[in-house]
Amino acid sequence: MASYRKYETRRRSPDPKKSVLLVIDVQNHFTAIAKPILPHLLATIHLCRTASIPIIFTRHCHKSPADYGMLGEWWKKDLIIDGTYDAQLMPEIEAARRKEGDDVVEKNTYSAFQNTKLEERLRGMGVEEVIVAGVMTNLCCETTAREAFVKGFRVFFSTDATATLNQELHEATLMNMAFGFAYLVDCDRLRKHFTTV
Repeated sequence: MASYRKYETRRRSPDPKKSVLLVIDVQNHFTAIAKPILPHLLATIHLCRTASIPIIFTRHCHKSPADYGMLGEWWKKDLIIDGTYDAQLMPEIEAARRKEGDDVVEKNTYSAFQNTKLEERLRGMGVEEVIVAGVMTNLCCETTAREAFVKGFRVFFSTDATATLNQELHEATLMNMAFGFAYLVDCDRLRKHFTTV
């Protein structure tokens, strides 16, 4: 997927010694969106493991109306309720996660940083760079990437291991990310870079 290169304003590759991979919300609720990118997503996870980059998964879920916030107004009956099938990580992702015992951060809004102590955890790990993959490109992935940037992390945004409802929304986010928040990467770029480091 080289089409993203038309949006690139800067180019850089992640430093495995300073990076973490954030795999955002690849849950059963989003199966239709995530299925097409699953090979790229699993390849990204594998590439990061091979480069000894820690991986943290997120899971979006709501435990009660008290934590719905604005999402309750916006999405009404399309919320992901904890304890349901929809709230579970997709089986392929859960298998990849469980194999290495990677942590899961639970969140109840678009940002993986909001009320999760993720920032403190990353700082404690010595992380300076985040690689963002998962779903949805224009909601949770984009919000997490923007917030990471504002918090002072260098951000790398996957173009082929993120997905959303349609290509127009996906590309709009890539354009925004490249313009002001993140370096764009894909599996090929990560593979080439990690084999030369």
